[in-house]
Amino acid sequence: MENSRIVIDGRALTCAQVGTAAREDVTVAIAPEGAARALAAWRVALEVADAQPVYGRTTGVGANRVVDVEWEDADAHGLRLLRSHAAGAGPLVAPEIVRAMLTVRLNQIAAGGSGVEPGVLQALADVLNLGLLPPVPVYGAIGTGDLTALASTALCLLGERSWLAGPDGEIERGPGFTLRSSDALAFISSNAATLGEAALAVTDLRELLAASTVVAALSHFAVHGSEEPFAPAVQDACPHPGQRAVASAMRTLLAFEQPAPMRIQDPYGYRAFPQVHGPAIEAADYAEDVVAREINAAAENPLVDVAGRTVWHNGNFHTAYVGLALDAARAALFQTMALSAARLGTLAEPAFTGLYPFQGATEASSGIMILEYVAHSALADVRRLATPAALGSAVLSRGVEEHAGFSTQSARASTDAVAAYRIGLGCELVAAARALRMQGRAPAGGPLKGAFDLAAAVLDPRVEDRPLDADIAVAADLLPGLARVQGYSS
Repeated sequence: MENSRIVIDGRALTCAQVGTAAREDVTVAIAPEGAARALAAWRVALEVADAQPVYGRTTGVGANRVVDVEWEDADAHGLRLLRSHAAGAGPLVAPEIVRAMLTVRLNQIAAGGSGVEPGVLQALADVLNLGLLPPVPVYGAIGTGDLTALASTALCLLGERSWLAGPDGEIERGPGFTLRSSDALAFISSNAATLGEAALAVTDLRELLAASTVVAALSHFAVHGSEEPFAPAVQDACPHPGQRAVASAMRTLLAFEQPAPMRIQDPYGYRAFPQVHGPAIEAADYAEDVVAREINAAAENPLVDVAGRTVWHNGNFHTAYVGLALDAARAALFQTMALSAARLGTLAEPAFTGLYPFQGATEASSGIMILEYVAHSALADVRRLATPAALGSAVLSRGVEEHAGFSTQSARASTDAVAAYRIGLGCELVAAARALRMQGRAPAGGPLKGAFDLAAAVLDPRVEDRPLDADIAVAADLLPGLARVQGYSS
């Protein structure tokens, strides 16, 4: 990436860059080496298809793989395939997910394994740069190819469907590209939509987990917690990498504070924070590694092997790795979010804060009482969404496609879980900052002081009973800034 320009080369796209392309005003360009790989693969695909059967090019698809496409029908076969597969249903997915899908598919084609005519690269880049979107409904994929989403995209390129543009989804004409009939399956046989959404989800998750450590440190300071659980000797005795990293971050955040702890042992929300938050960080890091590997892979079926001048029929389209990694990340997220809700409970207790119950302005005030309800409502959604999508399966296409990992559903659940977590963590931040203000205390220095100052600058200081919905929204929006205070960089 160069300032406001992302160069797609098929090899080095990151999840964070997918997020930038999906959400920000940047220009997408194609690297010459990516275009060269795509061109070489296209030429080999044509050469091999002239000499032997190639799935989807010279045959039908799915259970129709055993049916040869007659030469006189070859020009119509691909168009029929696109029309028949552009049949998603339900509401349209968020525009940022569609843009992420287009970015990932660009990179996959530039990786040089699809055999799609390389001219489509510039057409897709133009679509992104003009802010256009194909209509992509929510329902239609189960983790073995986003066929409906990409078939809809192909029909837009062919001019049979209109692009969507603008916040209200206005319909308009846009860049076109005449996909060859033989390229139809090669263009749509991809998990680009699933991977695009997964890239957005893991990027957001890692950022929020970094912010979580800062929020937990503010809560820890507000309740006069003990720093013993974060001691190096404790962490060296049970040296999980994520746990040690969290404890080290807490030591750094609390380095300027040396208060006498109020208790010999704190509740688990503080004492076991490294042991619970560490696995979430490790799970998110692993999920990002898996997704990054996939978005830079030529995971095509058939795979065009330029060096060997052949094609390989294979199972790289199956995204079991992605689905399982995201499933694990959501399970770990639920665990650490439960600790956030528990810390929120302590921030409502006079024995921990020295304030009135619920940080009320008076003893009978409700104060932050409702924040616990909001946080547990969000937590309930994360618990529901933590159910592994990989527990499902399917037998399709007359029994020849007899397994699915439902990574698409795992990515969607991850998007929703991250959104719910943002709300719950925002509730804890509101409570921690309010407690410190009411105590007349502030961190003495370092990144924790920077975090408190950021929060104090935007959170409403009033403590009388009033609606707190705006406070939660402001705190949730502040979390990326707190992640950067800790030194997080995507």
